[in-house]
Amino acid sequence: MHEREHDEYLYFLRRAFDGMLGALEELGDDLGNTAPALPGANSPYAITYHCIGVADYWLGHVVAGRRVDRDRPSEFTAQGDVRRLRREVDALFGRLEEDLRVAMTSESLRNAPPAEFEGPDRPLSVRGVQLHVLEELAQHHGQVEITRDLLRVGDPA
Repeated sequence: MHEREHDEYLYFLRRAFDGMLGALEELGDDLGNTAPALPGANSPYAITYHCIGVADYWLGHVVAGRRVDRDRPSEFTAQGDVRRLRREVDALFGRLEEDLRVAMTSESLRNAPPAEFEGPDRPLSVRGVQLHVLEELAQHHGQVEITRDLLRVGDPA
């Protein structure tokens, strides 16, 4: 991955996160931590928090070989305020800058993802992992926006 591609990739990751964080800011902390009354639904906060775990694990651990302690099940029940979440996203991007520089010098993954993690059903290259992360963030960005819209319908404001 060349420097320009590195920056371009981070640009699109940031857009996805900024979109999710913007939706959370529109909702405020109370609604942002509320799941719609649908079976299996998650709050916009939990979805965004999960995306931090996705990017950190796949790009940090799988691609760059950095140790990432991830409690995936707790990502879906996470709660908090959007300011804290924004700081966590900023810290994530600090780590990803270095992780992707490692990817620039490597053509192979540093760690294989466990088989029980959802994701591609075939071995991936660094580029494949990057596409997988972007796919996940794009999917969840849309999910956060739809969830925001559902929650606002029930919002008396």
